[in-house]
Amino acid sequence: MPEVVTRDPATGRELGRYPAHDEAAVEQALAETAAAAPGWAATPLGERLALLRTVGKLLTERRDEYAALITAEMGKPLAESLAEIDKCAWNCSVVADLAPEWLADRPVSASAAQSWISYEPLGVIFAVMPWNFPFWQVLRFACAALAAGNTALLKHSPDVTGCALAIEELFESLQPGLFRALVIDAGRVADVSRRIILDPRIAAVTLTGSERAGAAVAEAAGTACKKTVLELGGSDPFVVLADASISAAADAAARSRFGNAGQSCVAAKRFIVVEEVADEFVAALLASLETTQIGPLARADLRDNAIRQIEETVAAGARLLTGGRPVDGPGYFLEPAVLDHVTPGMAAFTEETFGPVAAVVRARDDDHAVALANDTDFGLGCSVWGATGHALAVGRRIRSGALFVNAPVASDPRLPFGGIGRSGHGRELSAEGVREFTNLRTVAVA
Repeated sequence: MPEVVTRDPATGRELGRYPAHDEAAVEQALAETAAAAPGWAATPLGERLALLRTVGKLLTERRDEYAALITAEMGKPLAESLAEIDKCAWNCSVVADLAPEWLADRPVSASAAQSWISYEPLGVIFAVMPWNFPFWQVLRFACAALAAGNTALLKHSPDVTGCALAIEELFESLQPGLFRALVIDAGRVADVSRRIILDPRIAAVTLTGSERAGAAVAEAAGTACKKTVLELGGSDPFVVLADASISAAADAAARSRFGNAGQSCVAAKRFIVVEEVADEFVAALLASLETTQIGPLARADLRDNAIRQIEETVAAGARLLTGGRPVDGPGYFLEPAVLDHVTPGMAAFTEETFGPVAAVVRARDDDHAVALANDTDFGLGCSVWGATGHALAVGRRIRSGALFVNAPVASDPRLPFGGIGRSGHGRELSAEGVREFTNLRTVAVA
């Protein structure tokens, strides 16, 4: 029987072996979530939200256990894993508090005597999730889907199979059938996922991951005429204007770029700095690195790809100011790298860098900074630093799903999260994220 093997990124040693689900087990999980969907949809909203509050409470009670599991399977420092669990618990509370407003019927004045919009459950939501935030990515979709009255079927990354099964156990202990997790070996992921998407019992699909995976999921969902929410890659610009607080910008830049070992779609990746303050910013960024602690990358191939991007960028004319070398010893550690004089066309500018690699791009002025920021097919987040009115005016000229002024881009359960272009479509979190998993139904009474 095929197995899924998990490994500790800090040592490379095997953590666990899990029997992969065969066709019968996949069918059972799909059948259970489909069978539970009508009853859960008919459950009063208050009871559905009470379950989310309990989930949040259990996440807090078990935060040490779950955080240790995240660190073991994915490699991030324990403090970051604890923060991830805390954020999941917070999301449960936010959805439980605000979903009554988000899902309430919305009256509309029209020609009928009465008319309104209602938000009704769809059925089973199939989710394909990545390894970089193994609890957060799942909980942010699951809270929205379950609050709206749907059930959930998860295909998580094999790298974090222990996390996937821990989340399943958490939900199953409260309400069997609402949330099931599949264990699929790497060689069968594409075929099994496609068959699940095409299954008539699946109502909609959500994916967080690579462009390649997103395209495959979108193609299958399009064939079946099913809705998708896709949160894909990013090459987020972090724009530093001449009137910015350089120390504050550099400190935020280091936190944004090197948190989670740089393995975040919404992290700042291209640091576009007006030439007038570029030398000062680079010096401050390098100084900030002295207190930066990061864990290993999640897999050896991810580290290899980051090194390739660094080497190709330097070969094209950029300067490597620090880092960029694998750390001697076990595990998949990479020294944090800062590249300067990166220009369009170079690997670190054009591609998404998913590792501890900061690319500094020098702009002549504001107009040039906007042009550089928009010189990408991605469009997830954008952070602009400068005098508030000035930075906001510049930021409004940059295409992105989110604009943060004098703050690094971050997800917040009260704000919609998602991108445009090759960064995907649809939104997660907030009212918009919960409503993504509903049938927006028009009701008119004569």
